[in-house]
Amino acid sequence: MGSNKRIVWATVLLVHLVSRAALAQERSNRPSALQQLNGSVASMVGSVSRSVVQVVVTSYGPVNQSSRTDTDLVIGRQRSMGSGVVIDAGGYIMTNAHVVSNARRVQVVLPGQPGAEAGVRTIVKERGRTVDATIVGVAREIDLALLKVNEDALPALPLADYDAVRQGELVFAFGSPEGLKNSVTMGVVSAVARQADPDSPLVYVQTDAPINHGNSGGPLVNVNGELVGINTFIVSASGGSQGLGFAIPSALVQMAYSKLRRFGHLHRGELGIVLQTITPTLAGGLGLSQDWGAMISDVSPDSPAAQAGLRMQDIVVNLDGLPIDGVPRLAFQLFTRSAGDVVRLKVLRGREWYTADVTMTERPHDLDRLSDLVDPDKSLVEKLGVLAIDISSANESLASGLRVPAGVMVAGHTRSDIDSADAGLMTADTIHAVNGIPVASVDRLRAELDALKPHAPVVLQIERNGQFVFLAFELD
Repeated sequence: MGSNKRIVWATVLLVHLVSRAALAQERSNRPSALQQLNGSVASMVGSVSRSVVQVVVTSYGPVNQSSRTDTDLVIGRQRSMGSGVVIDAGGYIMTNAHVVSNARRVQVVLPGQPGAEAGVRTIVKERGRTVDATIVGVAREIDLALLKVNEDALPALPLADYDAVRQGELVFAFGSPEGLKNSVTMGVVSAVARQADPDSPLVYVQTDAPINHGNSGGPLVNVNGELVGINTFIVSASGGSQGLGFAIPSALVQMAYSKLRRFGHLHRGELGIVLQTITPTLAGGLGLSQDWGAMISDVSPDSPAAQAGLRMQDIVVNLDGLPIDGVPRLAFQLFTRSAGDVVRLKVLRGREWYTADVTMTERPHDLDRLSDLVDPDKSLVEKLGVLAIDISSANESLASGLRVPAGVMVAGHTRSDIDSADAGLMTADTIHAVNGIPVASVDRLRAELDALKPHAPVVLQIERNGQFVFLAFELD
């Protein structure tokens, strides 16, 4: 019996040891939580990187010459770099307006094939394909610009739901800091809606993810690889990252994309109201029922707000079910809406509640009046790929802002596949001369271009935003 007991105990011990060894082996094969997180982040970064591009801008400006006297001014060719993100698979790329400011030529460096840039990276040059880009539209008021490249099937980055963004969630900043293409940093959302200017409705996503010069225009994404915002500026005493980075929210990016693609500028909706922050002094003087929040200080006659029954001194407490605690939140929500959208406002009028459904209307834009003056047959300048009108036929409000009220104004672009030169013209540019010869009409502009031989140099003197600029290119 003693011998049998020893055999049984030995068998039990052996089974126990085998089980422990098997369990230890299983645990060693099972990835830890950190390993799982690491793998998920690496996979997300690899996917997002295919949608991030480097934007190279050529312009002209003052060049420092240490060997010259202080009174010398040398103008030379300059190159600057920023970042961008593919917003539509058809070749549309979003970046910052300040990245392409004063650009004479814009190029985009597309990422290489997946896995081609893995491993050791040189700080001098990385793989990628460089293509020319056209500026489709610019919205300087929110620092966004839309570019177009002649590529299709580009991997577009999906947009995150801005209302779902939360303080403390992980985010990743992609771009080309200091020109180092295909870089990524990690941080958290420091603030969901940070207002940089108390008089502006714009708010930004604040993050502590390291952002430096060259990150402008690149995406800030969440753990799902969705675009939370477009990196736009930093607050820094040294010029480097101090953990105070700011991104344009995805809600604004979504609104701006459709407008810039269609019109080349923003088309914003409006209700016809003026908002004012309620202070204790204001509330005491007017006898308001609360001393905080957003008050309607004016309602334009015959506006959608007036037709819906809104009045001065109404306190807005709710917009489409979203509680309103002040002017910044309300103004931002209205800023992202478009003409035709119906918003439901709940207001406090004295001690009573009032609810109004208001339809947003289109805010007038001077550039939209150009389309009314375009004649498809008379306005086409085929060699430049634009539609243009004589300044003499433009209305006074368009011509009055020009330093020289003569020439030809660009009213829009033709299809991108037309056989035309890429002159870098933008809507509302006014062409004053071709190779030094003044042009006062579209007919004269076409005649001067037709007289030039193929590949001849062309220099257009244009007026843009109150400044004279020369655009130089070769005729196709």
